[in-house]
Amino acid sequence: MQTAARTPGPAPATRPATDTTTDAATAALTLTGVTKRFGAVRAVDGLDLTVPAGAVVAFLGPNGAGKTTTIDMLLGLARPDTGTVSVCGLSPAEAVARGRVAAVMQTGGLLRDLTVRETVQLTASLFAASRPVDEVLTRAGIADIGGRRVGKCSGGQQQRLRFAMALLPDPDLLILDEPTTGMDVEGRREFWAAIREDASRGRTILFATHYLDEADAYADRVVLLRAGRVIADGTAAAIKATASGRLVRAVLPGAQLPALAALPGVQSAEAHGDTVLLRTTSSDAVARHLLTRTPAHDVEIVAHGLEEAFVALTSTRPTKDFA
Repeated sequence: MQTAARTPGPAPATRPATDTTTDAATAALTLTGVTKRFGAVRAVDGLDLTVPAGAVVAFLGPNGAGKTTTIDMLLGLARPDTGTVSVCGLSPAEAVARGRVAAVMQTGGLLRDLTVRETVQLTASLFAASRPVDEVLTRAGIADIGGRRVGKCSGGQQQRLRFAMALLPDPDLLILDEPTTGMDVEGRREFWAAIREDASRGRTILFATHYLDEADAYADRVVLLRAGRVIADGTAAAIKATASGRLVRAVLPGAQLPALAALPGVQSAEAHGDTVLLRTTSSDAVARHLLTRTPAHDVEIVAHGLEEAFVALTSTRPTKDFA
């Protein structure tokens, strides 16, 4: 692969507006001025976030952005150094104890020698009231492997088992941390169909994922963290709009990348074999140049996706514009 690039312009100076009209007492979760340090590292830095009941929210950010620390505080596994955390109008510990919040974590929490059904039955016995075992097994798509030992289940099946366990107390808020890790494409699709059905019944979903296509496809709202702070908050379409420009793709054997990179509006130019990829804020002009001034063919113009917005917003240095 060959690459040529010019110095990028300044990062967008605005971010999608956050709806702050939700009453904290009726919100699914509220964090106000939350900070959390680990030695000299400030993992969460003055975080303010309110999620209304019934929303499906993607909680995104690069490694070290503070996502896992925030989730730990929502589940009562860690306490903030400053600020307040409220879950369904309760403290996190009380919300967990009452079954108002449950989580599907990426790893841990399973006994390999028990069967899938035995695991769910054991978990159900810990609650004063729970949904029927057969119901949650069916909802999680694992009713047919109830007799299989957990240690014999694939990674995706184990994630579905964690989902079934989380459904037992019929929580108002379901937190998912990389929930589809280990699932194949069909498994991911079926999992998210089940999640959307639950959300349609009023359950609030907060999920962290590295699969940005999941956030784009299934979230009503995207919250993007960097260095422990919210830097963008809005619909996926609004977040994507912050990644200015488009991608122009064309077949152009022997392309002169420096010349293409120097065209007005071109931010970067790459070549993959005979295919060139030009990121630009002037896609029509670039496409016209390729079609009239070069032997390029199969020219395509593609709008930037959530991945481009994610990279654009998280790879720049923090500034007051994104505080």
